[in-house]
Parts: sequence; structure tokens; C-alpha cells
Amino acid sequence: MSDKKMNSSRRHHLKSVILSIAQKWLDQEKLDDAAAKETYMKDNCPAPVMSGDHNALMEYIKKMNERIERIDEERYDILSKVQKADKEIEDLNIKVVDLRGVKKPALRKVRMSADTMLKALLGSKHTVNMDLRANLKQVKKEVKEEPQEAAGDWRKNIEDKADRKKMFETS
Repeated sequence: MSDKKMNSSRRHHLKSVILSIAQKWLDQEKLDDAAAKETYMKDNCPAPVMSGDHNALMEYIKKMNERIERIDEERYDILSKVQKADKEIEDLNIKVVDLRGVKKPALRKVRMSADTMLKALLGSKHTVNMDLRANLKQVKKEVKEEPQEAAGDWRKNIEDKADRKKMFETS
């Protein structure tokens, strides 16, 4: 049975059931958070007492200022701890990246002529065709003409060639 695939209507039905359950959980969580906030406010923030004379009100305001300062100091301490933790996390992430190393993407072969490469580099300014041989200097080979030796030296030439032939045969 596990090999069979689920049909689309059943899959959509299950998905909608799961989403409706998740929505109910989110709504319940919001209600719980609101109730927790309400109980915290009742416990820690009593209703202000406005009855009494001037001195009693001044005392009440002084107590409220002390409370505000204490809460502000706690908030500052918590904020500095959070910033320190964030900095440590960032440093550790940088170390992880350094240890893992940066992967270089695989390079692809691109067939490109010299003209298209220059157009890519220089943009539309480049319109000259790259004929590499056009810019080369023309060099004429000098033909060495050996003066023909006298007819009597032909034996010497043959002996030189025989020595050369022996040299090739020995190696």
C-alpha cells in the first residue's frame, strides 16, 4: 500500500485539514499570550492611586520614577547582552565560512573569436576586424648563393658528403 500514490483530491483535503488545525493553534496561542499579558499587568502594574494630598502624590511619583529607572536599566542590560550574543554569532558564522572555504563555480568553455572578445571588452567602439597577419612586417628571405666551385673540387665535395653520411649512420 505504501507504494501507491495518493490522489490529488485526498492530498488537498489533508492539506486543508492540516492548515485549519494549524490556524486553530495560532489563534489559541494569540489568546494565551493576551491572557498572560493581562495577568502580568495586573500583578506588576497596580492601578494608580490618585486620592490623597499633595505629599502622597509626590511620593507615589517618586516611587514610579524609581521603578521606571530600574526597568530601563534592566532593558539596557538585556539589550547589551543580546548585542554581544549577536556579535559572537556573526563572528562564528564568519569562522564557519572561512573554515568551509568559498566554492568557486565551475567554469564553462566559451568559444569566442578575437573580434567578439574585443567587442565584449571594449563595447561598440571596436569595429576593426582582427586580421593578425595584416599587421605583421613583410620579411624577405635572403637566398644565399654559394659560388660554384671549380670543377676540379668535386672529389672534395663527395668526401665531405661521405663523412656526413657516416655521421648519420653511426648515430
